[in-house]
Amino acid sequence: MPDIRQTQNPDEGALRIQVVTRGGNRPIQNAKISISYSGDPTGPLEEVNTDASGMSEEIALAAPPLELSMEPSEEQPYAEYTIEVTAEGYQPINISGIEVFSEQLSLQEVRLEEEEVEDSQFGNIVIPAHTLFAEYPPKIPESEIKPVTETGEIVLSRVVIPEFVIVHDGDPNDPTARDYYVRYRDYIKNVASSEIYSTWPDATIRANILAIMSFTLNRVYTEWYRNKGYSFTITSSTAYDQKFVYGRNFYRNISNVVDEMFENYLSRPNVSQPILTQYCDGQRVTCSNWLSQWGSKYLGDQGYDAIDIIRYYYGNSMYINTAEEVSGIPASWPRVDLTVGSTGDKVRQIQEQLARISRSYPAIPTVTPDGIFGPATREAVERFQAVFGLPVTGIIDYRTWYRISEIYVAVTRIAELQ
Repeated sequence: MPDIRQTQNPDEGALRIQVVTRGGNRPIQNAKISISYSGDPTGPLEEVNTDASGMSEEIALAAPPLELSMEPSEEQPYAEYTIEVTAEGYQPINISGIEVFSEQLSLQEVRLEEEEVEDSQFGNIVIPAHTLFAEYPPKIPESEIKPVTETGEIVLSRVVIPEFVIVHDGDPNDPTARDYYVRYRDYIKNVASSEIYSTWPDATIRANILAIMSFTLNRVYTEWYRNKGYSFTITSSTAYDQKFVYGRNFYRNISNVVDEMFENYLSRPNVSQPILTQYCDGQRVTCSNWLSQWGSKYLGDQGYDAIDIIRYYYGNSMYINTAEEVSGIPASWPRVDLTVGSTGDKVRQIQEQLARISRSYPAIPTVTPDGIFGPATREAVERFQAVFGLPVTGIIDYRTWYRISEIYVAVTRIAELQ
């Protein structure tokens, strides 16, 4: 990677870090974070501490020019940073290869193990090069619709968004590869951040995320690997599935799109299963009738919207569908925004969840669950939105509803499945 410190007027990106406990997803206050260039032993660039919500401030960092990520390039379009995180009572951790793009906010979650835990499976993390910059095995072609006539292939009666997917971190036939339990939305954010550049047009990002989600839900719906005798949902091998990198950073704009669209997948008429939407980079590997990642970028530049990009590659019979259920969520979105003046059971439910969350995140004021959305509830919602990077509106919209539900499930879980 070129030394961006020697580049005249380098571009700038940003990094925000959240530090939580591995076992209970509780925020860790006053964790010390040292940030340096990956591979540079000369010393830290920044040293920051986390607040009561386990969050660092947004840290401005030098990045290569934006235009490097807009066309295939031999020059690396992102800077790589290393963080060392320490906190009293916890084992330190080092994460290297965090990718920072120009004009993008990179989000890095850090999970710390308590000191008394011996032989932890989770050591230091090295994030490999991005799939669009390095060489990875091309996808092995498969049928986009799995035949229902084969015994045991289709076992689910409807499309459900899972709470977790189990990711086999390697080739499906590699018994030494580790399996990770990953929340579905975090998995999609991870894959999207590994497969495309966050600097691309919004419509391009949405089209690629739709393809990633549909591919994933096909694996879930057909129980593809379980029906072959494996215990996982999907692999991290680009030859078989999609690139997942344990512990990697993702980007705020990608995170926002996933939170808006996570119930969606791609369908064809009279086909019950999500379509196995395969794709390739379109440069090192070309593919007919599949989405081209670089090609989708250029279509986004031309003003195509997400569904037009999808249909450009997969045909006009493809449409966006919505899953019937979200597993692990206490109750579904009420289909209307909740704001000051709203009343009823849905308001009480969200108040109960916010009250429980505030015990783990003291920056969020507690509320009394009375089913009436008043100024105190609005303040709690605004603080929640600020802590978790949502637009601060004080209104419980679709994204805020599901984010509150997700955090509620996380803080009330007795122990992480992982």
